Amino acid sequence: MNRRHPLRHASADRKAIREVPDTPQTRAPQYRLAFADDDFLCREELRPVRLQLELLKPQMHLDALGINSTIVLFGGARIPSPSSKDSAATKTLADLSHFYDEAREFARLMTLKSMEAEGKEHVIVTGGGPGVMEAGNRGAMDAGGRSIGLNIVLPHEQAPNSYVTPELCFNFHYFAIRKMHFLMRASAICVFPGGFGTLDELFEALTLIQTGRMQPVPVLLFGRKFWDSIINWDALADAGTISAEDLELFSFVESATEAMEVIDRWQDTPTRATMPGR
Repeated sequence: MNRRHPLRHASADRKAIREVPDTPQTRAPQYRLAFADDDFLCREELRPVRLQLELLKPQMHLDALGINSTIVLFGGARIPSPSSKDSAATKTLADLSHFYDEAREFARLMTLKSMEAEGKEHVIVTGGGPGVMEAGNRGAMDAGGRSIGLNIVLPHEQAPNSYVTPELCFNFHYFAIRKMHFLMRASAICVFPGGFGTLDELFEALTLIQTGRMQPVPVLLFGRKFWDSIINWDALADAGTISAEDLELFSFVESATEAMEVIDRWQDTPTRATMPGR
């Protein structure tokens, strides 16, 4: 016997409301159903509800598809493909263009591995934009697999790259909820050269692992020369603002093949119970 819910479904009322007579009363904003009223949902007081919705929508969809773990790719939106490096804004960006190909190849190799698990483990996830993000989604497509894009609404960048799997293409208003979705299923985090956004994502992940709020996963920084040129890691440890052991939370790699080897050798490590140096 099929059990039927005794209450009318909300979607039926949303459809029915479109067919009501056109009168001054039905045109009034107050007559709109609360859950179908965009102006109401965008009020300041409804921010907690919007935060909850942005957490739930991708979570429920990924759960329904059985996607259990992801491989996160962070990196600069401004890094061009090698074929476009002549149009790069700076020589440094042009020189970094080979990381586009490394990101693409890494995503291809990892997606082949993911497909061995029916595409439910180690699924590539990017920010859905251009540059390194595009390369990651493109590599997954090269392998014939799926990849996730977690886009964010920005004044200058509205469209996802064309390589994101359409049914895995999400859009966010809140950076904080988007960053949660990057890490909630992460089994590895691969970080390519980038700017403020990339640094923000990297250091948030390292902070969560450092403080025991997240189980350690491989954190791979592509291109040691770049990272050592912008961050004095040893100075942080020497100053005591981090511990020497914190420098072991990440590794440097130069190629897709090397990254795959590091991930394949990874041994699960317990979540930190204490912070070294504290």
